[in-house]
Amino acid sequence: MPEFDHNKTKYPLRGMHEKVQCVQCHSKPIFTNVGKNCQDCHTDIHQRKMGTNCAQCHTVQGWNIAVQQVKDHQNRFPLLGAHAAVQCEDCHKGAAVGQYQGLSTACNSCHMRDFQQAKSPDHVAGQFPQTCDSCHSFDSWLGATVNHSAPPINFPLTNGHANVPCLNCHVGSNFNLKIAATDCGNAGCHLTTWQQTTNPKHSAAATVFPVAACSTCHNTVSWLTANFDHATTGFPLTNSHQMAPAGKVTACTDCHLNNNYNLQISPTDCGNSGCHLTTWQQTNNPTHSAAGTPFAAANCSTCHNPTLWTNVVFNHAATGWALTGSHQLAPAGKVVACTDCHKGNNYTFTAANTDCYGCHQTAWNSTPSFGGAVPNHISAGFPSTASACATCHPITQWADGKFDHTAFGFPLTNSHALVANGGKVPGCTSCHINSNYNLQIAPTDCANSQCHLTTWQQTNNPVHSSAGAPFAAANCSTCHNTITWTTAIFDHATTGWALTGSHQLAPAGKVVACTDCHVGNNYTFTAANTDCLGCHQTAWQSTTTIGGSVPNHITAGFSTSMCSTCHDTVLWTDGRFDHSTTGFPLQGPHMLPPRTTVTGAIGPMVNACTDCHLGGNYTAGYPTTDCYGCHQSYFTNAQNYGATVPNHVAASYPTTCAACHTTYVTTAWLGAVFNHTYFRIPHHGSVCSDCHLNPTNYLIFSCINCHTQPTAHQPGMSHPSVGGRYVYGATTCYACHKG
Repeated sequence: MPEFDHNKTKYPLRGMHEKVQCVQCHSKPIFTNVGKNCQDCHTDIHQRKMGTNCAQCHTVQGWNIAVQQVKDHQNRFPLLGAHAAVQCEDCHKGAAVGQYQGLSTACNSCHMRDFQQAKSPDHVAGQFPQTCDSCHSFDSWLGATVNHSAPPINFPLTNGHANVPCLNCHVGSNFNLKIAATDCGNAGCHLTTWQQTTNPKHSAAATVFPVAACSTCHNTVSWLTANFDHATTGFPLTNSHQMAPAGKVTACTDCHLNNNYNLQISPTDCGNSGCHLTTWQQTNNPTHSAAGTPFAAANCSTCHNPTLWTNVVFNHAATGWALTGSHQLAPAGKVVACTDCHKGNNYTFTAANTDCYGCHQTAWNSTPSFGGAVPNHISAGFPSTASACATCHPITQWADGKFDHTAFGFPLTNSHALVANGGKVPGCTSCHINSNYNLQIAPTDCANSQCHLTTWQQTNNPVHSSAGAPFAAANCSTCHNTITWTTAIFDHATTGWALTGSHQLAPAGKVVACTDCHVGNNYTFTAANTDCLGCHQTAWQSTTTIGGSVPNHITAGFSTSMCSTCHDTVLWTDGRFDHSTTGFPLQGPHMLPPRTTVTGAIGPMVNACTDCHLGGNYTAGYPTTDCYGCHQSYFTNAQNYGATVPNHVAASYPTTCAACHTTYVTTAWLGAVFNHTYFRIPHHGSVCSDCHLNPTNYLIFSCINCHTQPTAHQPGMSHPSVGGRYVYGATTCYACHKG
């Protein structure tokens, strides 16, 4: 009998189950009565303390193989480090009876005796917390470490603090110290050192070197390598103030005499510091003690610096009086020493005695004798303030004075400049007569300045004195400039009457002189006499005899203010009227010669204005712009102009000629085209008379002439489908057939 294949059942045999005899499980011949759960065959030695799921710990490979898996302890308390080598029953005391649950995971639940017996340090005396894992690890109970930097200790052990035994600081197993990392003196570690320190003596300057602030200067590398940042006091030690060899200070006591570290000295208060007071008192150039506020003992830093006491630099600009040009000390300027200006050690100058006059009074008083272009400052009443002197005199060279006349609103340009500067004025007194320098003359007020008044009075082309406001003495600059008086140029456009074309002076135009128009020296023209008739009245009156295309302006009633409508300023005789402005443009036969060829013209075309404007009538509305008004004879005789031209009168045509005739184009009168809007034309080669049987009345037409009987144009037609019921009227066809 072949062997039974258990793999084909719902319970394949694996591991140790493969070696079991069939009858060990199937004790009865009914094979389906065997259970599939472990407890169906295996007695629960754990007495149901570990649950019914045996596969959590055991496998079919071997019942005891589960011991190692249990040892892995992958639950709320993994077995790590030294815990991995511990036997289960070492912790689980009830393992023999299957009790494995309910143990605490806290260290002291197993290691309380170790905690109580610890002596280095004594955990009980030191009141150590029972959270063993704060210092101990799973690998070994020995070699415990504490994070001294972390809360709640907050005291990092760095450099010199790193390798000190705990009891050196925690004397008497006092592990409850509340010492800040910077509170070195109060820690019981460095208090004696602080008390014994003499350079400087900390105990005598407790507010500056407090016990709780050792870390301000000291560090954990070495107690002796103290470094104090003097800048934190508000007094940085720079240059010579530094300790030697960088500076000149040998020890702190050089400045802090008698161990006085409570100084309240500003870095700029050199004299009061007790360091430089003697030097300040002995200084005599200038004598600081008598030179006032700028040289006060508290202002040394204004000139001195900590690099070198004798290397003095004073910024004179800080006083509001910058030393520039000759005012600088030699060799840059001409001043030998401060006392050249600050006589009698007077350094308390005010604005009143810092003007130029205070030092240069002698030069001021000598101006009456200089002559030339130098005015007498005294008789001229020139102001003596600094701002006034500086108007002309530079600081570089007193004698090189130059007055900027532009600053007073009167620039000296071209001929107004001094001869020395390329102009025509010999000296200031040429204008400032009798040293009068208080003139209030505008640059345009030439005549009133007493310079050009005589010239203005003598001018006769035109006579300025009688030519009105445009030529007033105060308006010279309208035409004259400072280059040359005689090259006057008047911009006539400023009067509202620009001179263009022939109105310009010769040779550009035809005007010889201003008096050609301004007769009798009349320069006060108004709008009434600036129209064309004022000058061209003779030409106006001559239009009565010129003839041709020139209408008689007088009889035509042309307005004298309308000359520019036809005439321009280039040529008077070349007048042209734009007829389109009347609403009736002249085109085709209506144009005056010369004109293009006009085809289809009937009768004479327009050769002169009077052909239409009969009797010289140019009034508005005459002649009429209606064609019939001029071409009535063409309307009444239309049938005579061609076989296809209907009799307009007999046909009762309206007199609106433009309905058929294009009067403005070159096709002229012939070639009329009627817009047959009511019936499409052409109509099968028909002519007007085929439908319009009454030649005298084109309002009457008939269809039956063509469509009910044979004609030359169309065979007869009938409506057999309607029989005798159809009545053929004259316009019956049109009622239905309109196309």
